[in-house]
Amino acid sequence: MTGVVGGAVADRARGDLVADATQAADVGNGSGSGGGSLLPQADAAPYGLPGKPLARGPFMFGLTAALGVLTALGLAQALVSARSVIVLVLVAMFLAVGLNPIVEALQRRRMPRRLAISIVFAAVIAFFVLFGLAIVPPVTEQMTEFVQAIPGYVNELSQNETIRRLDADYQILAKLRDYVTSGGLGATIAGGIVGAGAVVLNGIFSGFTLLVLTLYFLGSLPTIKEYLLGLVPASRRPRTRAMTDEVLTGIGGYVAGNMLISVIAGVLAWLFLAIAGAEYALALALVVAVTDLIPLVGATIGAVFVTAVVLLQSLPLGIASGIFFLIYQQVENYYIYPRVMKRSVDVTPAVTVIAALFGGTLMGIVGALIAIPAAAAVALIIREVVLPRQASL
Repeated sequence: MTGVVGGAVADRARGDLVADATQAADVGNGSGSGGGSLLPQADAAPYGLPGKPLARGPFMFGLTAALGVLTALGLAQALVSARSVIVLVLVAMFLAVGLNPIVEALQRRRMPRRLAISIVFAAVIAFFVLFGLAIVPPVTEQMTEFVQAIPGYVNELSQNETIRRLDADYQILAKLRDYVTSGGLGATIAGGIVGAGAVVLNGIFSGFTLLVLTLYFLGSLPTIKEYLLGLVPASRRPRTRAMTDEVLTGIGGYVAGNMLISVIAGVLAWLFLAIAGAEYALALALVVAVTDLIPLVGATIGAVFVTAVVLLQSLPLGIASGIFFLIYQQVENYYIYPRVMKRSVDVTPAVTVIAALFGGTLMGIVGALIAIPAAAAVALIIREVVLPRQASL
């Protein structure tokens, strides 16, 4: 009996100790009977406990939806406003990736990367300088000849019987003289010159910015690639690196192949025009080479432009030029292009046409240039990632 009573007393004492400890903890946490903390606690909430969440009523739902729509519209407006900058960055990155294989080829010849980039960049600048020297003098000369020939054109119009009859009824020549002598023509020409000067300055600034961005991307391309690969999980990094290298190699091959095809078109056009005796053969050949860079329609645009210019010089020469470009485009489409591009861009012709159309619609010439290697990259991702995953399900 004494042992039982002693055990009960011990159990009661143990229970009192536990209750006291629990009450002290509650008081310290601010949950005691008084509702406040008797002792200061370092980890206590300084501003009280959080309340219930706000009710998800129709007002809060509408306000959240309106803020989301405004945010989306603001982002879209920002993208539209920065479209020119985005296009410059994309073109610069595209050119850097396209020129990188040439730099790496020079590096394999034990040349430092900086020296290889300097050589490639100097070649690009030399091309633009040669293009300007070949295009600007003929255009300036033609504009000067046209301005000098305006009085003769006016005299010829005054000798025409139809113009005389119309002038007698509507005083066309008198109004034309008043327009010229009153200064209206000078104001129009001055406004046109100012507008053309603004366009030229804008083009020069954009070209200089493009060259600087291309040089920057070309110099830091390995660093940019490693930084982006660092964002990929380590377990997937080797596979992502292999696919990235293949995509960059394809883009570089596409750019190099496209440039090679343009050089071939320009050289053959220059040989034909020089042998045929056309004026400004080098300038017209450079126009053919530059327009041939545009997918699908570039070669046709260059051929039509050059044929029209040559047709003004001589009718037989214009007909011969049209026949030459017609034959050459067939040779380029069915012989040169497939052999140059077969190892760089593995895309079916239908996908190539569709991608170029979508890219041209969205971003113009730049979109058409970027669309084909982008389609090749998407096709690679589908072939290496999507299809194996679907096959394993």
